[in-house]
Amino acid sequence: MPLILISGYPSSGKTYRSNQLVDFFETRIKAATEPHIRSLNVIHINDQTLGLNRDVYKEARSEKDARAAEYSAVKRALGRDTVVIADGLNYIKGFRYQLYCEAKAVQTPSCVVHIGTPIKTCRKINAELLKDSEQDGGYPDEIFENLVYRYEEPNGMTRWDSPLFTVPYEDTTPPFEDIWNASIGNEGELKKVRPNQATVMIPAAASDYLYELDKTTQEILNAIIGWQKDHIGEVGGQVSLGSHTVELPASSVSLPQLQRIRRQFISLNRQHSLAKSRIRDSFVDFLNSSFG
Repeated sequence: MPLILISGYPSSGKTYRSNQLVDFFETRIKAATEPHIRSLNVIHINDQTLGLNRDVYKEARSEKDARAAEYSAVKRALGRDTVVIADGLNYIKGFRYQLYCEAKAVQTPSCVVHIGTPIKTCRKINAELLKDSEQDGGYPDEIFENLVYRYEEPNGMTRWDSPLFTVPYEDTTPPFEDIWNASIGNEGELKKVRPNQATVMIPAAASDYLYELDKTTQEILNAIIGWQKDHIGEVGGQVSLGSHTVELPASSVSLPQLQRIRRQFISLNRQHSLAKSRIRDSFVDFLNSSFG
């Protein structure tokens, strides 16, 4: 069942809002008369449940491991009888895309809840948390500012960030009913996600699909590498691939980085047969979201 992805600045109140959602969903499920809804369990995943502390965001390696831990926990929890609330920074577009793909893979709805607390307010709350030894402390100032700088705000125009619900700081509660309807459905029926090219299991011609997946993604990488060779010393820019365009970031992108992104995409999609025409579209989207 559904994945509810929480996203927001550090010390924005993500866990507070997540706990509100947990209480609402558990109460609503308990009060339901339909057996298929009463059987649902709510699973809340965050840094605390994963045993992670704030220092993991100090270095790239430990931060990457923390994201991997959240990703694995969400992937294990997704199922027919679970409502998964992934309460974390979830500030990287590419990471939100990965979790979106996992939800699609098991044909379950997903949505993003953006905690819209202003930066100044987050900074003030964080400072207060750092002073209070009784609280689950805030982020060290350097880590806090770095995470704010790198935060990629959800965009409801992209399919992996929609439906998107923004919760202003002044609101007493999230839009419970809207989130319930987007995640569970209404009128006593569970929300259904139709299978599409991204979620249909590989048919008998699996070897042909994997060949096309490998071939198409490598062709796109070759085009990017060729563009970089023709524009030595330049950063940013657009790589035209017919009707598709890869938007390179302002910082230089190395071959190992490109290969890592390609491996991630193949790993996410090797068990789910995309139409050949969709492989190129999806990989270009994945690259652009990873570059941010």
